Amino acid sequence: MVKAPSSQDIDPFTAVESLRTALDQVGIVLPSLAVDAASPALGLVELGRVRADVALRLAHTLRQGGSAV
Repeated sequence: MVKAPSSQDIDPFTAVESLRTALDQVGIVLPSLAVDAASPALGLVELGRVRADVALRLAHTLRQGGSAV
C-alpha cells in the first residue's frame, strides 16, 4: 500500500504551479493563486478571490471530471 505524502512533504510552490497548469488546461484562471507567505511553516496555498462566473466554471469543470468547459 502506498502512503499519501503528508502536507509537510509537499512543496507549496510546486503545488501552486501544478494547480495553475491543470486549471490552465481547462481554461480557468485564478488570478490570486499563490503560496501564502504569511504562514510558511504551514505550506498553505492561497486560492484567492474570483468572479462568480469563474467559480461556476470551476465547479462545472470539477463535476465533469476536468473536461474543458
